[in-house]
Amino acid sequence: MLATSLFCVVAQAQQSALDLQGNSADPLAASPGKVVVLIFLRRDCPVSSRYAPVIQSISERYEHNVRFSLVYPDKSDTPEAIRKYLHDYGYTLPAIRDPDHVLAKLAHVQITPEVAVFDHSHRLVYDGRIDNWYVDLNRARSAPTTHELEDAIHSALNGEPVTAREVRGVGCYISDLE
Repeated sequence: MLATSLFCVVAQAQQSALDLQGNSADPLAASPGKVVVLIFLRRDCPVSSRYAPVIQSISERYEHNVRFSLVYPDKSDTPEAIRKYLHDYGYTLPAIRDPDHVLAKLAHVQITPEVAVFDHSHRLVYDGRIDNWYVDLNRARSAPTTHELEDAIHSALNGEPVTAREVRGVGCYISDLE
């Protein structure tokens, strides 16, 4: 029994998100009492890339009250490739690798770009799309008509319930997600 318990602890310890230096990263623990937004992206997803200005604008607007982290769930992403992507798209937000999908599972996301909003108590209050800009992979509206991420942030900051707790996004599936 002890060996089984020890194996479970070791297996859990190996499964964690990583910062770009290879250290274990837990954006929720790093932000006690703060609303946290995890933004899941894939470098090879054109929809993820097109959202870069939107993500940066939203994060700048709420930077004093919300902790934002970019999360890269693709197992093949290297820290160097992510750093280049961050540079190419002008991101200044912290980036995390999630090769074991620990954060993706916690956040209930399936597609990139999708987001997860955690309230002050770090309970998941919203997971899904940023807005309804994309109708499908090949068709976008001229401008979004709904803003689910900003609505969820506003609700979380004010301790109010989120109207739509889950709205799936349009983009690229997270591969190998169980």
